[in-house]
Amino acid sequence: MSSNPRIDTTVPHSARVWNFLLGGKDNYPVDRQAGEKVFTTFPGMVDMARHSRHMLIRVVRYLAGEAGIRQFLDIGTGLPTMDNTHEVAQRIAPDARIVYVDNDPLVLVHARALLTSSSEGATDYIEADVRDPDAILAHATRTLDLTRPVALMLMGILGLVDDYDLARSIVKQLMAALPEGSYLAIYDGTDTDPAYMEAIRAYNAGSGAVSYTPRSPADIARYFEGMEVVEPGVLPVTQWRPESTPWGEAPEVACVGGVARKGPSRA
Repeated sequence: MSSNPRIDTTVPHSARVWNFLLGGKDNYPVDRQAGEKVFTTFPGMVDMARHSRHMLIRVVRYLAGEAGIRQFLDIGTGLPTMDNTHEVAQRIAPDARIVYVDNDPLVLVHARALLTSSSEGATDYIEADVRDPDAILAHATRTLDLTRPVALMLMGILGLVDDYDLARSIVKQLMAALPEGSYLAIYDGTDTDPAYMEAIRAYNAGSGAVSYTPRSPADIARYFEGMEVVEPGVLPVTQWRPESTPWGEAPEVACVGGVARKGPSRA
């Protein structure tokens, strides 16, 4: 682990807690304590972490393959694990260009060491907060051409913005800067499972970390208003173009996601 003095090891961070839930080692005792508290209240949290991550992989495969996207802006990327966005995209399209955004210095430490790129493509990292779209867009232009289609990925990050109107405005501002033919990909936790809601309530009350706000599936679907939603729609992550997983049959999880395209419908 890094001794970077900017890394606060006294307060859990969502990226490191998520890393713990996924079985990673890039976390601290305070993160493991917060993760274990969630898991004790809601054992299904591990399933949610695994299957939302698996949806991300399927989404990137769709975007780089069928949709033909060559540029990705992945905000709230978290700590590198297996099959990161750039790895999945560049296996299909070696010339794909990916910009990651996160606000945890530990993510930056690992990004520099692990987020390599194919020689044909490019991978970059921005240390910024999702609440600062202007800074994100300004720095993204170092790597991405914002006159060409971009896939904006907000996977599990908008729940960290507690004000729903602000979360929607962030999405709108980011998408407004991207041209027609760009895509928006989102998943987030929902308020549909009482056990999950209780686990999040306890996490928010006792961890000291930035709080997380699960939302209704309808509210998550509204992020895509005015866009062409890709089939099969906005639905539980386990049902978005499902494939076999290493963990057997997928259970229902309180996490909904989808993908949509900016611009007029295709003929």
